Amino acid sequence: MSWQIITGLAGGVGLFLLGMELMTDGLKLSAGKSLQRILRSSTKTPLRGVLSGALITSLVQSSSAVTVATIGFVNAGLLKLKHAIRVAYGSNLGTTMTGWLVAVVGFHVNLKAFALPAIGIGMLMTLLIQNNRYAAIGKVIAGFGLFFLGIDLMKSGFEGLEGAISLEAIEEGGLLSLFIFIAVGFVMTLMMQSSSAAIAITLTAAAGGVITIASAACMVIGANVGTTSTAVIAAIGATPNARRMAAGHVIFNVITGGAALLLLPLLLFGINWFQEYSGMAGGPATFLALFHTTFNLLGVLLLWPFTSRLVKFLKRQFVAAEEDEAQPKYLDSTLIGTPQLAHEALVKELQRIQAIAIRMAEDAINTEASLSPRLKVDLEVLHKLSDAVGLFCSKLRSQGLPEEIADALPLALASMRYFIDVAEMAEEIDQLQSKEVTGVFQELEEALADMRRQAIAILEDVKQSASSEESLQRETDAIVVLERNYETIKAQLLRAGATGKLTARHMVSLIELMKSIERQASHCVKGQATLQLFAQQAVDEAKSEDDVERDDVEGDQDEVTDLNQGDSEEVSLIEPEASEKNMGNLKNSESP
Repeated sequence: MSWQIITGLAGGVGLFLLGMELMTDGLKLSAGKSLQRILRSSTKTPLRGVLSGALITSLVQSSSAVTVATIGFVNAGLLKLKHAIRVAYGSNLGTTMTGWLVAVVGFHVNLKAFALPAIGIGMLMTLLIQNNRYAAIGKVIAGFGLFFLGIDLMKSGFEGLEGAISLEAIEEGGLLSLFIFIAVGFVMTLMMQSSSAAIAITLTAAAGGVITIASAACMVIGANVGTTSTAVIAAIGATPNARRMAAGHVIFNVITGGAALLLLPLLLFGINWFQEYSGMAGGPATFLALFHTTFNLLGVLLLWPFTSRLVKFLKRQFVAAEEDEAQPKYLDSTLIGTPQLAHEALVKELQRIQAIAIRMAEDAINTEASLSPRLKVDLEVLHKLSDAVGLFCSKLRSQGLPEEIADALPLALASMRYFIDVAEMAEEIDQLQSKEVTGVFQELEEALADMRRQAIAILEDVKQSASSEESLQRETDAIVVLERNYETIKAQLLRAGATGKLTARHMVSLIELMKSIERQASHCVKGQATLQLFAQQAVDEAKSEDDVERDDVEGDQDEVTDLNQGDSEEVSLIEPEASEKNMGNLKNSESP
């Protein structure tokens, strides 16, 4: 093997990769956002999703680029996972276009006569034309020239290697040899990060007589599986949806490669028969291009009926923390038949909702910088939990409930509504604080900070205190003080706006911000009070059941039983009255 052949092969691979990169970059630049629009709008039906993936990959000449772009769309929530999986199916079909270019053009056209003018024209367009889109088209033309010039150099190099390298020992190794050539194709793709380059090398090697058709077919299978490495790298640190997409891409390519290996003798025989029957000529390169297209199409047909199941499987395997938090932990359909247990489960689930809402409120008040992404995720979690609570209450009402629990269910929904309001106001506060709300004079700055501290103290008290009349009264009194402070600060802000110390926009933003903080703390206490009333129903119901059971068992102690039952009813009447009184104070304390 001469040094000239080695350098020719290395240079051919380098030119091919450079041409691929120029074509990919140029096509993405010249297309602008149209590729994104195609991906987002042309995936509404399964067939359109596959065809759009194949079309874009054929244009861009890089399945990895399309897959990474698709992962980005899934990551951003712009594309559903089921649609993205079908785009991945299509991208594997589209990447077979490289093999057809090599087979049809690379071995039937005088490449130098075509490639060199293309490089010259393309680079002149890139350098002389100021319009970015046309300059990008020039880059595409130059890339095609380098692409075919690289193929020409590789073809010449492998023709020089014919007879110089003997792979008979490996090729006669039976099943082991097949896996060796699959591994070679996989490693080539992994090293060059381009299955197209690996397939082009394989096709030119087979056309040069260096390897047999069967060995080259195994290398094509390996290259097809190796292209998933780019998607796996792109999904590292991404959202669960992006990791699902990358895993789906890997599963598709591995299953497709496995099916191609199992059916290899049949596929080789069938393609050979098809070429003879149709009169299709072209030699090993055309044969392998047809093989590559056939087994990728076979993979699409195999997995097409199971796409929905694949998506469900991927969703179970990759679960985000927020998705897990959005699942109810205490609401179980099996509890519907036991109202007392269902009531207790509702109380616990509402306490979870309360904790998340308070966390959002504290984050929004404490942090001046925008928290929008995190608050948006938490708010979505609460909306899902509220839907689950509403559905559970609806199922519970369809049962024959005791009167006490049936009457208490509206309290559960009211409490949940208060906590959802707290969460939504956290998002409002976050948006207001992202505006110009700083830069006020020191006296007002201290007043604003003091009001924030008071609101946080109320939220902390609600979060940590037990559900008792004393804590509720303490929180109610704190709300009254907070509202008075708000009125004082509001007057200060109005005076500052009237005297020119603050602009009108700045003044209005601060008034809205402080009012939202005051209302948020007030709603949190109201939600706590309502939840306390709802939870008390479980205690009262339990006491009532204990009294009934005691009456059945100790029938000879009627007077004692009646006395105990009377005491229980007296407590039951006193406590709701106190709670309702506190709720009334809260309602009266909130200013319009």
